[in-house]
Amino acid sequence: MGLEQELSDLLKQAMRDKDQPTMDALRMIKTKVMERRTQKGFTGVVDDTLVRDVIGAYRKQLQKGLEEFVAAGERGQTQADQLRFEIGVCERFLPKGLDEAALRAVVKERIAALGMTDPKQTGRLIGDIMKTHKGQAEANEIKRIAEEFLSLK
Repeated sequence: MGLEQELSDLLKQAMRDKDQPTMDALRMIKTKVMERRTQKGFTGVVDDTLVRDVIGAYRKQLQKGLEEFVAAGERGQTQADQLRFEIGVCERFLPKGLDEAALRAVVKERIAALGMTDPKQTGRLIGDIMKTHKGQAEANEIKRIAEEFLSLK
């Protein structure tokens, strides 16, 4: 079963259960997928990889909004809770991220494999790791760890 079909099935189940927050989150994800499908110039196929990319982008958007509502304090608490719930729904469909130790090991291994010595080369390293571990690591985390390792050399 494809990821898009799984989203539809979960939406139907949420409707049967009258689970409004889950319905809202799943409908928004399906809307984002539809927007990508109907985007001008899009000629590809909608497969699980594309759906995961859309969900990942939506999660990142929600996380930025969450930071703003958290900064608003008590006034933004309700919205922040709603965004946390939606982020949780998104994360159900995304690959599990690497923890700090695993990410450090990957960065260290790729630095050695690429023969990097200069902190100015972190962009190339980030691109390399993001290709092989798509959706499992954030670029800013890779950059932070890489600069830490490369500045020690």
